[in-house]
Amino acid sequence: MATDEHDPDPQPDAALTDRELEALHEVELGLEWLQRAQGCLLEFHHATGHGMDHLADAEILLRASGHEALADAIRTELLPHGVVDGDRWSYDVLEDFQETLLTETDVLESRVRRELADGRRHVPERRQERRWKERAERD
Repeated sequence: MATDEHDPDPQPDAALTDRELEALHEVELGLEWLQRAQGCLLEFHHATGHGMDHLADAEILLRASGHEALADAIRTELLPHGVVDGDRWSYDVLEDFQETLLTETDVLESRVRRELADGRRHVPERRQERRWKERAERD
């Protein structure tokens, strides 16, 4: 059986129990899903910004067409309004998420990999890949 050129140890999971391997995989998946959540928050941040840009354009158009009260409502009520609690903006939510839960999970995931798998990534996937290759070679 050929070794994976990206991982010199052909069986990096040999010393792990099934529970350890499963725990390692769950931590890796947890981090991956939180990274996806970050992407959703980035999308939320950008969509919020685009929506606010359109409202800023509407304020100008409403003022130019003589609708001062509507333009003023956009200027004073909507544009300065945050997305959470009326004061926190989308970038605040994104930054807080990145600086707390995402960073802390990333640190923990690295620690779990280091302590259980000598820092190797995707150990469960490598095991599955190895099993599929072995099966293909037997047949």
